[in-house]
Amino acid sequence: MHASPVRDGASREDDADLLVVGYGPVGQVLANLMAQRGWKVTVVERHPRPYTMPRAVAFDGEAARILAAAGVGDHLRRVGEPSGDYLWQNGRGEDLLYIGAAEEHGRNGWPESTSMYQPGLENALAARGARIPGLKVLRGYEAVELTEHDDGVELVARDADGGRRSIAARWIVGCDGANSFVRDRIGTGANDLGFAHDWLICDVVLHDARSFTPNNLQVCDPDRPRTQVSAGPGHRRWEFMRLPGETKEELNTVETAWRMLSLFGITRADGVMERHAVYTFQASCELKWRSGRMLIAGDAAHLMPPFAGQGMSSGFRDAANLVWKLDLVLRGVADEALLDSYTTERWAHVQHAIGMSVNLGKVICQTDPVAAGDRDTIMIATRERNLARPQQSPFQPLTKGLLGRTEAGRKLPGAGDQVPQPRVARGAASGLFDEIVGRGFALVSLDDPRDVLDVGRLEFLQSIGAHLVRLLPAGTPVEQARGGAVVDTEGTYTAYLDGIGARTVLVRPDFYVFGGSTDAEGTLPLVDALRDALPQSALTGPAAGPRSRWSV
Repeated sequence: MHASPVRDGASREDDADLLVVGYGPVGQVLANLMAQRGWKVTVVERHPRPYTMPRAVAFDGEAARILAAAGVGDHLRRVGEPSGDYLWQNGRGEDLLYIGAAEEHGRNGWPESTSMYQPGLENALAARGARIPGLKVLRGYEAVELTEHDDGVELVARDADGGRRSIAARWIVGCDGANSFVRDRIGTGANDLGFAHDWLICDVVLHDARSFTPNNLQVCDPDRPRTQVSAGPGHRRWEFMRLPGETKEELNTVETAWRMLSLFGITRADGVMERHAVYTFQASCELKWRSGRMLIAGDAAHLMPPFAGQGMSSGFRDAANLVWKLDLVLRGVADEALLDSYTTERWAHVQHAIGMSVNLGKVICQTDPVAAGDRDTIMIATRERNLARPQQSPFQPLTKGLLGRTEAGRKLPGAGDQVPQPRVARGAASGLFDEIVGRGFALVSLDDPRDVLDVGRLEFLQSIGAHLVRLLPAGTPVEQARGGAVVDTEGTYTAYLDGIGARTVLVRPDFYVFGGSTDAEGTLPLVDALRDALPQSALTGPAAGPRSRWSV
């Protein structure tokens, strides 16, 4: 277990390498991922018990891959189900847009979209966290004071009786939602897109296991924009937009909720209402996600409308991006300047998700009958003439940050791509790449990296925990997959390399490509480029090596 900073010079039970404020799904994933790497993690959560009602209802394939890394992959099919198809109609029942069922084995090896019951997911994450040595959760404590020091932070948390508890840590991350205490301490401003609406949500458990066709329905009716979606096995959600002239109070009653549900033919005889609530969605992103040793993630850093299902998934991406960088900094492999790339990468990336959500919301939330009629005419004509452009994907490459570039500033092959996760085989074992090879940095090549790299570069890759993987083509007898080799059983990884014109890729722990090389000799400067990109002052000996001819 790693040592923690303490202000009085004596070890204290709660002190940690990382302090996480907030134990919702993003805080849980972040805490699990860090504790799994052997760091001492303390979490402060103001609610004494887990919240038992659902909020988010879906996550994407990349989020599923991150959840699997956080130790709950085996639980995802119990708390979730493939989201299925998605239909948009107008108030007259005419089809405006149809999005077919998402792939059940998508780019990341998981369904492209999973509808889930959030309390079940949080229970699985909490149970996993309880089994990880070094992870401690302090429930019923509210963060009230935060002091930053040169080598860490000190947080004062208060319980319901007014008792105070002081906790020191080397770093703190606020995963404490839209009203984040840590964000307020950082003092960042927000880029607010000014797009906000109130919606009544109704979560219902139906008495019978009926099927819905389509599984997810968006009714773009100016008289009452409304939604019907899966919320995980056995659970459904209906949502209704507050109209001009209505108050939140009159909308948020059980009588109103059942009256709204009658628009979909749902009555009290059909099921039990778990919850009804009015929430306000917003579209904003904080300008600064780090100040010194304080960082923010999830809703503390960004808020977006629900229409693209990217809110919680974006928070998981934050955690995946931040964890490996914190790990390298804590281990002394990289200087803390590496953490500046967290804001750079995630801010640019999340703008796409927010913009996508807002664009969908502007179509759905139209209450002007004339404007809605014009919208319907265009969308119906586009659909009937097969003129619709492919739906915008939530998966986007990284464009800034820790990515390999040539001296001329051009990105290396594949740099910024989200690398696919195929099924591979090694000996008697077969399964998803992450499970067979392991997680962390990966140098994946059609050549044997050990035949190319010298001792110094091998030592550097070992220092960052990189896996060296030789990719064997589909059809290769699995007995030949010895050492670090795997058989690309479906040809997916090989096809990806062919598509970017590379023989080798260096993949970051968050599943994004640092860069690729077009030949075996190019593997040497590729490894050098990553070493040079990590802000550092302590690496000595062979790992330091000569400076590369490529920059970042």
